[in-house]
Amino acid sequence: MASFVLYSLLSAVFLYSVFITLRKRHRLRFPPGPKPWPIIGNLPDMGPMPHQGLAAMAKVYGPLMHLRLGFVDVVVAASASVAAQFLKVHDSNFSSRPPNAGAKYVAYNYQDLVFAPYGKRWRLLRKICSVHLFSGKALDDFRHVRQEELRVLVRGFASAKTKVDLGQLLNVCNVNSLGRVMMGQRVFGDGDPRAEEFKSMVVELMELAGVFNVGDFIPALEWADLQGVQGKMKKLHKRFDRLLSGILEEHKIKGGEGDGKVKQTDLLSRLIALEDLDADADAGKLTDTEIKALLLNMFIAGTDTSSSTVEWAMAELIRHPKVMAQVRQELDSVVGQDRLVSESDLPNLTYFQAVIKEIFRLHPSTPLSLPRIASDSCEINGYHIPKGATLLVNVWAIARDPNEWNNPLEFRPERFLPGGERPNADVKGNNFEVIPFGAGRRICAGMSLGLRMVQVLTATLVHGFDWELGDGLLAEKLNMEEASGLTLHRAAPLMVLPRVRLSKHAYYY
Repeated sequence: MASFVLYSLLSAVFLYSVFITLRKRHRLRFPPGPKPWPIIGNLPDMGPMPHQGLAAMAKVYGPLMHLRLGFVDVVVAASASVAAQFLKVHDSNFSSRPPNAGAKYVAYNYQDLVFAPYGKRWRLLRKICSVHLFSGKALDDFRHVRQEELRVLVRGFASAKTKVDLGQLLNVCNVNSLGRVMMGQRVFGDGDPRAEEFKSMVVELMELAGVFNVGDFIPALEWADLQGVQGKMKKLHKRFDRLLSGILEEHKIKGGEGDGKVKQTDLLSRLIALEDLDADADAGKLTDTEIKALLLNMFIAGTDTSSSTVEWAMAELIRHPKVMAQVRQELDSVVGQDRLVSESDLPNLTYFQAVIKEIFRLHPSTPLSLPRIASDSCEINGYHIPKGATLLVNVWAIARDPNEWNNPLEFRPERFLPGGERPNADVKGNNFEVIPFGAGRRICAGMSLGLRMVQVLTATLVHGFDWELGDGLLAEKLNMEEASGLTLHRAAPLMVLPRVRLSKHAYYY
C-alpha cells in the first residue's frame, strides 16, 4: 500500500512538472515564423537555396524568425540590428556549434577549429593559427610566397591560347600559396590532374555541407540517412584523410633530423612539434587527428572561399565595363604598366577597395553563416530564445536589405566612397550591414589572409589582362545564378580568354 501511495505521488509530481513546463513554454513569446509541419517542421520550407528561401520568409515574418526544423528550434537573423544582438550583445551565449553531420563525419568528429566547441581547446587551436598564419607579421613574412605563386598564375594566363576555367586556376594558386606557408611546399605542380580532383572534392563537400540534413534535426532518423548525405560525407572524408595523412607522414619523415627533432620552418612543423610538448597546461598536447583537422580547415575554408569570391568579382567587372575601366585607370596611375600589382599597392587603391567591399556585399562566400547554438535561454528584442536553439545569420539577406541599402541589388561600389550610404563601413565584423566573414568570437579565423588574397588576385587580374568571354557571348548576358551549397559558388564556371595588356617584361621578368 505504501509503495502504491509513493508511486502515485511521484507520478503526480511528474505530471505536474510536465504540465508546468508545457504551460510555461506556451506562455513564452517566440519570434514569428511559418507554421511547422508535424515531425519534419519547416524543413520543406527551406527550398534548394536556403539563404534565398529564408530571405523570402523574412519579408513575411520579419528579420527575427523562429522555425522548427524537425525537433530543433531555429532562430534566423535577417537584419543588421538583429544580427548585432546575437553576435555582439549575446555573443558569449552563441559561441558554440550545434551537432551536425559535417562536423561528425568530415571534420574529424569536432576536432577541428571551425566546429570545435567553444572552450580551452578551441582557443588553443585558434591561437596557433592566428599567430603562425594570420597575424600581421605572419602575413608579411610570407608575402613573397603569395607573389611568387601569383606570378606562376599570371604566366599561365599570359600564354593561354584558349578559354580557361578561371575558378579552377585561382583555386590552384590559393592552394599552393597556402601549402607553401603551411608545409613548405606546393601541393600541385603545373597542369597537375590532382588539382582538378581536389577542386571537385571541395565543391562536393560544400554542396553536402549546405544540405539541411534530416538526421541533424530528427536524431531518431540519423541511422536511416534518408538523403544519403552521411554516406557521401564518409566516403569524401576517406579521400581527404588519405591526402592529409600522406602530407603529415611525408612531412614528419622529411622534417626529421638526426636527433629526431623537427625543424620548425613552417606551420605544419610547428604543429608536429606541439605533439611532443605541453602546448598548454590546461588544453594538453596536439594529436595527429587535430593536425589533420586543422589542415582540412585551412585547405578548404582558406582556398575555396577566396577563389570563388574572386571569380564573382571578375564576373561583375566584366558585366560592368565602366567600373572595370575606372579600376584599371586607378591601377595604371598607382602601379603603372611595367610591373604587376604588389600587396603594398593595395592601401593606395581607394576606388578598388570600394569595389572589393561591394563584391563581398553582393556575393558573401558563406551566405548563410555557420550555425551557432544557444548555451542558455535568453531574450532578443522581446522574444524568447530557448536554450539549445540553433542560430542562423542570413548574411546574404542582410547585405541586400532595402532598409539598409539604396537599390541593394545594384552593383554600385560608390556606396562605399565619400557621399555614399556607407563610406566608412568595413567587412571585418564591425559593421553588421556587411559581415561576409561573420562577427564576434567565431568570426572567420582566416579573414586577414582571405582579404589579402581576394584583393591582390582581383587587382592583378584586372590590371594585367583584358578578358573576353568568347563564343559570341555578350557580357550583359553572363550567367550570374548561384549554386546551392555552404559557400556561394557560381552555377556556371566563368570561362574566359585572357589577353595581356602590360609590357612584356611585367609578366616574365
